[in-house]
Amino acid sequence: MSIKERKTIAQSDLKTDLEEKVLHINRCAKVVKGGRKFSFSALILVGDGEGHVGYGFAKANEVSDAIRKGSEAARKNIVSFEMDKTTIPHEVEVSWDGARVLLKPAPEGTGVIAGSKVRAVLELAGVRDIVAKSLGSNNPINLVRATIEALLALQNKKEILMARGME
Repeated sequence: MSIKERKTIAQSDLKTDLEEKVLHINRCAKVVKGGRKFSFSALILVGDGEGHVGYGFAKANEVSDAIRKGSEAARKNIVSFEMDKTTIPHEVEVSWDGARVLLKPAPEGTGVIAGSKVRAVLELAGVRDIVAKSLGSNNPINLVRATIEALLALQNKKEILMARGME
């Protein structure tokens, strides 16, 4: 599946329940006549551990509302990607805004070797053996977007052969 053909998956189509993780909460302050008015933004990840992952970003005046809205957005934004047993089929590098993410397949038993935000996406997606490196920006939203785009850029062997006209 190429990035252009990406389709979001309905939550009802998934066989297992989704695991949810709050990845980042940010407090913003608007200075008004009476003092500071705080608002919050939340970055939420959902995944089933079987090749499906989604993220949601939402803002609200209360933390709990931001998390709830982010969770709803993440459940509407679930995508699937190609896996090769417990790892990925090939190496891929993708950039999103200032963040660059490099994902490399690893032999069984290696585990997830990655930074915190990239690791969270990969673990919720169900990848068990992978080496990942985040390059450039460490903005959590851009890192999550770059990681998901990298996962969507993965192709299986059959798709690669068809693209090259060999099958």
